[in-house]
Amino acid sequence: MTKPDITPPPLRNDCFALPAGVNWTPVEDALSLLRDRLTVVAGVETVPLAQATGRILAQEVIAQRSNPPQPNTAVDGYGFAGAAPDGPQVMPLHPGRAAAGIPFDGLVPAGHALRVLTGAALPAGVDTVILEEDVTVQDGHIAFHGPLKRGANTRKAGEDVAEGDAVLPAGRRLTPADLALLSATGLAEVPVRKVLRVAVLSTGDELVEPGESAGPGQIYDANRPMLLSLLERMGFEAVDMGRVPDDREALWTCLNQAAERADVILTSGGASAGDEDHVSALLRQAGAMQDWRIALKPGRPLALGMWDGTPVFGLPGNPVAALVCTLIFARPALGLLAGEGWLEPQGFDVPAAFEKRKKPGRREYLRARVRDGRVEVFASEGSGRISGLSWAEGLVEIEDGARHIQPGDLVRFIPYGSFGL
Repeated sequence: MTKPDITPPPLRNDCFALPAGVNWTPVEDALSLLRDRLTVVAGVETVPLAQATGRILAQEVIAQRSNPPQPNTAVDGYGFAGAAPDGPQVMPLHPGRAAAGIPFDGLVPAGHALRVLTGAALPAGVDTVILEEDVTVQDGHIAFHGPLKRGANTRKAGEDVAEGDAVLPAGRRLTPADLALLSATGLAEVPVRKVLRVAVLSTGDELVEPGESAGPGQIYDANRPMLLSLLERMGFEAVDMGRVPDDREALWTCLNQAAERADVILTSGGASAGDEDHVSALLRQAGAMQDWRIALKPGRPLALGMWDGTPVFGLPGNPVAALVCTLIFARPALGLLAGEGWLEPQGFDVPAAFEKRKKPGRREYLRARVRDGRVEVFASEGSGRISGLSWAEGLVEIEDGARHIQPGDLVRFIPYGSFGL
């Protein structure tokens, strides 16, 4: 069960390179490139079962014991051998009983019944159980009405999981229910991926910390608290690298520190091609930068690159665009890097409670929520309306082509929960 602590090979500097001649990248193409070129970077460790909730299995887990380990009774009642024919049945009651954890030591004679309780191992000579509510007990005998088929109200050994069966696959993010299954099949510890460390930093002279005095032209940093919280909810280790002004040397230092402390870096702001867009400038200078112009709304610019061997996702500075790009692009990519595999968010076709005309060319994501079986969208599509993120409970995804959505038309709604939130 123990697995060596093996670190996967680093990603290549050209893993984000776009095909020659590509300018605007459709969403599906961008996702395919990420899925095909990224690999696991998280190492492996073995942890006790009690510490495994939310961790990602590094290898397939095999049952060490069957569940149930032996045939047992599914109800409180009386056990005997064989089927009971139609009509009234009377059997002598054998002395003793079988209970969960207290098995009956002996053989139940043919034609006799024994008192059995739920979960008790079936004694020798018992393969069928009659429910106690269907039985009359008197003068050392039981009486009930048949028919009752052989094996009724019992569980077979290994009918849930047999020893040697594959219990859970590699890449599974363990849930509390998984821990019950692993425990029942004899596992005390499991090999898991080390938690992916994701550094978060915000860039821009205009940013100040919430609670500080904001001067003219300054705004509070909304992205960093949002991204740090998103990462924690998704099961990654968020590393807060703070705010960096529009200063190339300061950003250089911060990126170096982030690469030492984390497996992946998320930046917000400075990802485009302007004079103060230092994230993209430094990534180009390092020789590992791709400016992905994604054909989506909101959030077209997405800078992808490598810094000292560490993948960097340069998110837009607008909070709405930063959230959408994180959910649509960074979330599945981070899962792949963490060893979880590429997870497609689960969407649902729901009748629209709104009307919208959409031009062709870009995929759109609208802040949305479901009420009374219909999906409604936030009143404004303005990407600066942060309140819409809080109002929403998911996103409506509208395909790349032109579309005129009318009330009652089916649209794809992706709840935030599909992204692990």
